[in-house]
Amino acid sequence: MTKQLHRNSDLICLFNDCFRDTFNTVLVKGDSEPLYLPAESGASCHQIIFAHGYFSSALHEISHWCIAGEQRRTQLDYGYWYLPDGRSESQQMQFEQVEIKPQALEWIFSVAAKHRFHMSIDNLGGEAFNRPLFANNLSEQVLNYLKVGMPVRAQTFAKALADFYQGKIIQEAFDPKSL
Repeated sequence: MTKQLHRNSDLICLFNDCFRDTFNTVLVKGDSEPLYLPAESGASCHQIIFAHGYFSSALHEISHWCIAGEQRRTQLDYGYWYLPDGRSESQQMQFEQVEIKPQALEWIFSVAAKHRFHMSIDNLGGEAFNRPLFANNLSEQVLNYLKVGMPVRAQTFAKALADFYQGKIIQEAFDPKSL
């Protein structure tokens, strides 16, 4: 029998052990689109709901939470705007600017968990974009996080992932050519 390396249940336990008591926040496997649901919306805890049980979706949604400030964490989906697939070139450029930091954290989390990272443009039906430039910008942001430091919650979670999965967060793991 093969042991599954990346189980949602493990990821949920890791996150909840790190943040349930200190930030009243839990990670929840969802059936459809991801969503951040603050406790003020009726739940007893803030909930990070990740899409369709996908491990990568959980890492991505956690990265958004790690960046969101205290005020943002009181708002549904952090109060962020989102335009669906089919964005224009200017809308896509704005999306990419907003996504650099969370995707950089997601990449760090993926390496820590020994899980493959997939850069996301999330605009399959829209305008073309400069994939190498976006990949380079992501790599630069990762290297900046490694040099200057990540947000505290991201640092805590990356360490928990690395400890659990025996992953290493080293500079050589973040080559934009690997994207």
